Amino acid sequence: MDVSQKLSHVDEDGRIRMVDVSNKSESFRVAIASGEIHMPLAVVQQLAEQSHRTAKGSIIDTAIIAGIQGAKRTSSLIPLCHPLALSGIDITILPTPKGFTIRCEVRTTGTTGVEMEALTGVSTAALTLYDMCKALSHEMEIGAIRLESKTGGKSDFNR
Repeated sequence: MDVSQKLSHVDEDGRIRMVDVSNKSESFRVAIASGEIHMPLAVVQQLAEQSHRTAKGSIIDTAIIAGIQGAKRTSSLIPLCHPLALSGIDITILPTPKGFTIRCEVRTTGTTGVEMEALTGVSTAALTLYDMCKALSHEMEIGAIRLESKTGGKSDFNR
């Protein structure tokens, strides 16, 4: 990790700014983020017995739709993010013995990356799972939200 780099959202005078990407070249960009939500064993078992449905409907389908909406609205939630024309969003939610894992892949062709959109998609999906299941227990924990990889732009990243 190069700690000599400067923060991109702070100008030379220390003022907050939105990064100017007008001179950057467009490229195909992909970011993948992941996260998880842990639940009590009794809740995991109950959800499995109910095919991951509650009185509110399919928790997985609802969380996928919410994650897609979250990714699309990232620039409205994170103040210095650019509004982007996203070309694709894929969210996968899989049951685990402790709850669920969430993966969000976001794609675009543009002048700035989609890491924040992927992270927001995962976060929104996890929060939706919490909301859908809170009637069963408040003993849930959302965590391990992280960028797995990004391609395009001036540097790639793979965890």
